[in-house]
Amino acid sequence: MKNKLQFLNEKSRSRPLLLVVAILFLFSGALVLSSFMLAVDSPFLLRTLSVDNSDTTQLQTILHYATSHIVPQQSLPEIKVSFDVLLSRAPCNFLVFGLGHDSQMWHSFNPRGTTLFLEEDPKWVQTVLKSAPFLNARNVKYRTKLSEAEKLLQSYRWEPECTQKKILLRRNDKCRLALNELPEEVYDKEWDLIMIDAPRGYFPEAPGRMAAIYSAAVMARNRKGKGDTHVFLHDVDRRIEKAYAEEFLCRKYLVKAQGRLWYFQIPPANTTDSLASTIFC
Repeated sequence: MKNKLQFLNEKSRSRPLLLVVAILFLFSGALVLSSFMLAVDSPFLLRTLSVDNSDTTQLQTILHYATSHIVPQQSLPEIKVSFDVLLSRAPCNFLVFGLGHDSQMWHSFNPRGTTLFLEEDPKWVQTVLKSAPFLNARNVKYRTKLSEAEKLLQSYRWEPECTQKKILLRRNDKCRLALNELPEEVYDKEWDLIMIDAPRGYFPEAPGRMAAIYSAAVMARNRKGKGDTHVFLHDVDRRIEKAYAEEFLCRKYLVKAQGRLWYFQIPPANTTDSLASTIFC
């Protein structure tokens, strides 16, 4: 029995190390891809073995995770879902709701692309940027509370600014689910990938992820460029995240479920049924 308990303790202690090793392996793949892309764009730079800012950032990220005891919030299988899509789409526009211990990882998975992090806590933004100043992170404010989630899910249907076919987020004061005061760069770009892993949604006064899910759906359905929008929602084991995902991101667009992560591939509204009463499901 003692030997068995000792084995279990050693096994549990080894899990974070195994996750770090696996993540470093993914970084190495992204770095190889980045170098290949650089070779295609500029063979001379590859021949001279010069390293650009993107490669330097990836090397800094590898060093960070190799020397840190803190691992990303998501499990390796969950990370792999997003990584595979990023591998096929990078460089791309990648919008991430949340700023945390995995932010350097997501940034490095999108070499030469635009990765923007939206965070509710201004002090946390400052803390993270001190150790990773190369991250593009912005503080955002939410108008919702988790305690209002069920009421908002019912009442939004009666507000035209929440349901019309052409919904605007910017300066949309009437629809409380619309993130109407985001940085201008959020509205000015079309986002190829959107990760929703924030804001906080585990106590009544927290903002909850209702507005992030709704606004991500609006961005995806309003897309004018080619291709679909890939949306990743974490913590779908929680009731509110699951309910809002089914309402706005739609089961019919669900591509994969892995652990607590759901992956949606959402087409622009103009490529689907033009007779639909709303732009959602």
